[in-house]
Amino acid sequence: MPRIPGAVVVIAGASSGIGRATAQLLARRGAHLVLASRRPDTLEVVRAECERLGAEAIAFPTDVTDAFAVRQLAEAARIRFGRIDVWINNAGIGAIGPFEEVPVEAHARTVQTNLMGGIHGAHAVLPLFKRQGHGVLVNTLSIGSWVPTPFAASYAASKAGARAFSESLRAELQDRPEIHVCDVFPAVVDTPGLHHGANHSGHRIEVGGPVTSPFTVAETIAGLIENPRNAAPVGASAWAMRMVSTLAPTPIRWAMGKVMRRGLGKAPKAAPTDGNLFTAPTDHGVYGGLRKEAAVRIPPKAWWAAAGIIGFWFVRRR
Repeated sequence: MPRIPGAVVVIAGASSGIGRATAQLLARRGAHLVLASRRPDTLEVVRAECERLGAEAIAFPTDVTDAFAVRQLAEAARIRFGRIDVWINNAGIGAIGPFEEVPVEAHARTVQTNLMGGIHGAHAVLPLFKRQGHGVLVNTLSIGSWVPTPFAASYAASKAGARAFSESLRAELQDRPEIHVCDVFPAVVDTPGLHHGANHSGHRIEVGGPVTSPFTVAETIAGLIENPRNAAPVGASAWAMRMVSTLAPTPIRWAMGKVMRRGLGKAPKAAPTDGNLFTAPTDHGVYGGLRKEAAVRIPPKAWWAAAGIIGFWFVRRR
């Protein structure tokens, strides 16, 4: 497995949130970085930041929905560094609102970015991994690929599709043990992403419950680089929700619907917006301020207790 110092790492979706936190973390640990996102100006800020932290880094503006542009990104990394050790598919967007009230173009763009963007990345880098005999492909997914996500149906579909894509790639690559496909499953992360996304709910999006730091996700990604494994849920809430969705899909579906309807109904009114779906955002911070906004803070033990209760209910029903 590649050690992080000296490893060549491509990060798609590097300009904010988890991507920027991961770039900072890997820069401090001595990786060579190839940074990609849609906005050249914000991407250049992150590149300069990584160089100040001690990394050799290049910026290559890329829209992951464009397969040709993603192939150019891979070629730029190969030309500069001679190889790619790690490719991180981290670009992601979302659209929130009642399914039929979200424009179909917004649903399509969500799937193009979250699912096809990852497919484009894998298609560009896997031939190189095979030629050089090693590589780690990391896909930043979501606990929403396991748990129903009402009012964000296309987001959940794109992440569930990406999970199925990863599983299929792992089966296809089983005779190449030095090539790894790893999935990261965060729950709610304190990034600008929730505010960047499309919102057709008619209400401001507010967050309650546990909120994870983007640097916690970055640490998980760093761990996968040096010790790859198939799936890495991030945080106690993600582990609990994944377990509950497996043991008791009916009650978790009911609970998620109730929570989302109640949360949206009580939130302040807001005008509809397409957010960053079709134009890149100007905000490129690591954090989104969600932990400050969270009105309800649920300790991780409470998530485990809820998982146990629902699991017990499920066993009794059987």
